[in-house]
Amino acid sequence: MAGNQQRRAARTTNKKGMTVGSGGQRRKQLKGRGPTPKAEERTGHPAARRAARSSKDGGGRPAGRRSGPGRGAVTEVVAGRNSVLEALRTGVPGTALHVGTRMESDDRVKEAITLATEAGIALLETPRGELDRITDGAVHQGLALTVPPYDYAHPDDLLSQQLPGVPLIVALDGITDPRNLGAIIRSVGAFGGHGVVVPARRSAGMTAAAWKTSAGAAARVPVAQATNLTRTLEDYRKAGFFVIGLDADGDVELPGLALADQPLVVVVGSEGKGLSRLVGETCDQIVSIPMAGATESLNAGIAAAVTLYEIARSRKR
Repeated sequence: MAGNQQRRAARTTNKKGMTVGSGGQRRKQLKGRGPTPKAEERTGHPAARRAARSSKDGGGRPAGRRSGPGRGAVTEVVAGRNSVLEALRTGVPGTALHVGTRMESDDRVKEAITLATEAGIALLETPRGELDRITDGAVHQGLALTVPPYDYAHPDDLLSQQLPGVPLIVALDGITDPRNLGAIIRSVGAFGGHGVVVPARRSAGMTAAAWKTSAGAAARVPVAQATNLTRTLEDYRKAGFFVIGLDADGDVELPGLALADQPLVVVVGSEGKGLSRLVGETCDQIVSIPMAGATESLNAGIAAAVTLYEIARSRKR
């Protein structure tokens, strides 16, 4: 008991001993480490690695430009004999055709192998278990085609194309169905357009479904990916383009479009929500397609096709 009392007294009276609380212990070691370093200066941080790569190649490419696929892009797999054959017939690019071992071959398999060989696609004999893994359990029927991530252009690349005719670009605002994207690419190719712009987020991308729906046009019509669609449209306006948006409540009806002979960007909104507010405010004109009867709106792909046809017809006058 006496020992405990002496220790308590030492805590309060002995200046050379311990002080109450832990804050007084090793006070010199409790100094701050200074301000938090920037992300680019932290070893191992993704921003630091990007900065290192940028400095290594002399500053890198312009902001937003990517020579390869978009972030998070992964290899896509088309599974099933009919789907694979249709993809190969329409020119969907592939890296490898996986053919199941010891399976009964039919005309579809033989034609798929022939088309893949002519296109320079690797043929791989693949066990059923591996095909199940590659296709994530889908019904593959012993046939699967791997499709690489799409190599998007930069929006500025569409301005530098040396193509005949008055420039015509289609931009998509909120189109999430890849089949609509493929149909629009097909219409752009058919009516003399020079390219398509899609947002990097909340938008359909160049999947195998888009490739198939484009019926081969995706091999000829470049698709650019914009980090910010509104800013990209503003850049096009500064470059001399007029931007028109399609909407049921437009200020101008399509047959009376006086800007048809000018460099144009046609913005197509989603069927349900139409154009977003910021994109609509960026447009020089909002154009509507006159319709008879109770039909309230057209599918985005059909609306784009009708508009592109009318523009092409007006330019030939």
